Amino acid sequence: MSSVRPPAGITARGFGLGMFWEVIRTGLVELWAHKLRSLLTLTLLMLGVFALVVMTSVLDGLMDKISTGFAGMSWDGTVRIAPKTPESGEDRKRFAMSPGLRYEDLSRLNAPNAKVLAFLPRAQKSATVRTTSGAERIFVMGVSPDYAQWMNRPIGLGRGLTEDDQRRRSTVAVVGASLAAKLFGGADPVGRDLVVDGVPFRLVGVQAPGQIFNDENYFDANGILIPLETYMDRLDSSHKLAQVTVKLRNPKDAGEISAMLLGRVRQAHHGIEDAEVVDLDAEAAKGYRNFLEQMRGWKVVLLSLAGTVLLVGGVGVLSVMLISFSDRRFEIGLRKALGASDQEIFIQFLLEALVLAALGALLGTLSGALLCQALSSNFPYGLVVNPLGLVTAWIVALTLALLFGLYPAFRAMRLSPMEAMR
Repeated sequence: MSSVRPPAGITARGFGLGMFWEVIRTGLVELWAHKLRSLLTLTLLMLGVFALVVMTSVLDGLMDKISTGFAGMSWDGTVRIAPKTPESGEDRKRFAMSPGLRYEDLSRLNAPNAKVLAFLPRAQKSATVRTTSGAERIFVMGVSPDYAQWMNRPIGLGRGLTEDDQRRRSTVAVVGASLAAKLFGGADPVGRDLVVDGVPFRLVGVQAPGQIFNDENYFDANGILIPLETYMDRLDSSHKLAQVTVKLRNPKDAGEISAMLLGRVRQAHHGIEDAEVVDLDAEAAKGYRNFLEQMRGWKVVLLSLAGTVLLVGGVGVLSVMLISFSDRRFEIGLRKALGASDQEIFIQFLLEALVLAALGALLGTLSGALLCQALSSNFPYGLVVNPLGLVTAWIVALTLALLFGLYPAFRAMRLSPMEAMR
């Protein structure tokens, strides 16, 4: 009877898989036989991969958070006119001859313009509020009904201010999320009353929580919004305005609209230019560029730190493999005497170094993923492991293991059986 032999390709693959499993088994046995040395090497590799995984993921989360914060300011296509601070004694004398930016200026400032989407006046003061639990200093902002829509202040509970509130000069208020939590805890404040500087206000809505990226966000979150007309009638007899925000159809018109606003102020203030216009869109772009520059600097620092740790881990792999070579000289010689080729010995040592690096990378990946999951609630879109950072960490770890494993592998390959078994 003739025996059927398996194809040569299947035999070769079987031998290769067997050798690969034997290498993994031998590597794990070596790790277990030298626990302290292996633990130190794995710790360095793990920390390097952990640092890269967490760093890239957190940087992505920060980019999302900062981008969301800048978008939340709603400064795109926006200019703002506000009282100008006098820079000299002469300025103070001239400004004293002007009533300043006031509610009465709005009829002139808010004159329709085809290039303007909205005029958003704002008055502001600090006031004392009385509740059932005591007194508290808060911020009170008088705004127009469309302020929340244009400035991205969504309502979380209840409703916002309406044109009817403005027309009737109603004593209603929308409370900021931070102030609502401070005054009422987890209770629903809609329908409750606040007494502000002796004037009772009915709370009709609560702003949705949001990121605080500028002073206006902070004031709105820690204060109440009331109709501008109510503010002027009940809380400020001087009718002072803090600013007028202007939303443009096209950001390119900022220069033209700024000049137009200053001209209107001069006409209202008898030729005295005691107000200034700021291009908020340009300010936001400048701030975002500064943020990106800082992020690039942090990336260099953190990448250098993670790379240094991985490099030290690679040196640890070299040390482990050299000690393994010294301890296994007899085994290497015996295998060569039984027919193992130089190439097989070389590949075995390289694979053992890669197994060591892969184990450290796996531990680093798992610990990094767990930390990202724990920090996820602090970011607007969660915090997921950055695939690019993960792949980079593994490639760097395995490449370093491969490079630092070459020297021990060459020594093992070039060792003669007679010399090894002597």
